Amino acid sequence: MEVLLLDYHMGNLRSVSKALEKVGFKVTVSSDPEAVRKAYVLVLPGVGAFKKAMENLQRMGLLKEILRHIERGKPYMGICLGLQLLFERGYEFGKTEGFGVLSGEVVLLPPNLKVPHIGWNQLWIKKPSDLLEGIRDGEYFYFVHSYHAVPKRQEVVLTTTDYGVDFVSSVEYENLFAVQFHPEKSQRAGLTLLRNFRKRLYG
Repeated sequence: MEVLLLDYHMGNLRSVSKALEKVGFKVTVSSDPEAVRKAYVLVLPGVGAFKKAMENLQRMGLLKEILRHIERGKPYMGICLGLQLLFERGYEFGKTEGFGVLSGEVVLLPPNLKVPHIGWNQLWIKKPSDLLEGIRDGEYFYFVHSYHAVPKRQEVVLTTTDYGVDFVSSVEYENLFAVQFHPEKSQRAGLTLLRNFRKRLYG
């Protein structure tokens, strides 16, 4: 039940690692492109700006290996920035190209809302998934973000959240699973989600 937690200098690795370990994963934290090449399960967390994240991934030689990992159909889980980077582009500190594996953009929450969006908010389920087993419609999870993804294809949307506007709070597509919220900070519900991810991979 091994998982590679990618360190690209943008995430709270300790809390994510502890949560993954709590649900049964053996966690390796690494910045080594070779480790990404060898990994079966890749977890990409992240807190901060889209532009800086892409710069770090390119500078550290990680971007090519992440894209190769996804293209090979290996499991990928993204948290916060790890969701946003999957899309074609973001606009935080200027237009920046993302991974482009999902079509759509990452944009600022509407100006009439308090930004960043920090705190507990509800998930509204848009399609059935074993990843949501034991999680009720309207369950609360913890958020910290100013930008949100706007997918072009609605079939990738797993849940949405209402924060004055409905935004995409998680996506699921083939080997990709990513969340805008922080499961590692979401107590029981967050651990349930991570446990479901482990069950999908390892039974």
